[in-house]
Amino acid sequence: MSLRPQRRIAADILGVGENRVFIQPEFVDEVSLALTRADLKKLVYDGIIRVRPVRGVSRGRARRFHEKRKKGLRRGSGSRKGAKTARMPRKRSWMFRIRAQRRFLRELRDSRSVTPNTYRMLYKKAKGGTFKSVNALKMYIEEHKLYAKRKERKR
Repeated sequence: MSLRPQRRIAADILGVGENRVFIQPEFVDEVSLALTRADLKKLVYDGIIRVRPVRGVSRGRARRFHEKRKKGLRRGSGSRKGAKTARMPRKRSWMFRIRAQRRFLRELRDSRSVTPNTYRMLYKKAKGGTFKSVNALKMYIEEHKLYAKRKERKR
């Protein structure tokens, strides 16, 4: 026996799709006898016809994936989509680099390891992009012997 019409009317009453209408298997005979909307409303009220819950998409796999990403896994070259500069824009990488170099230069100037003239010259070179990193800046200072000579104090 087909419950197609009853299912259709019940879906309309409940305001859901036909697939979400659940009819209890023990009461199939009773439902098949219900022909009017009033009969079906009574069955809904009695709990013989119910609405199935919405099936969602589980976030469990997404959570596991996110945990692994936080640990640094699944980030290899095969997982990368954008270009290097899309993942870390040139401007941001420049900002990190130049700030580190300027911080280092300030420390040298404040500790009087370099003279103010040398500081200014190195600052401008850094601004011009001469140094790839703080390490390159250190090497340049050592190669050109730019550290200030400490004067021995008389005792």
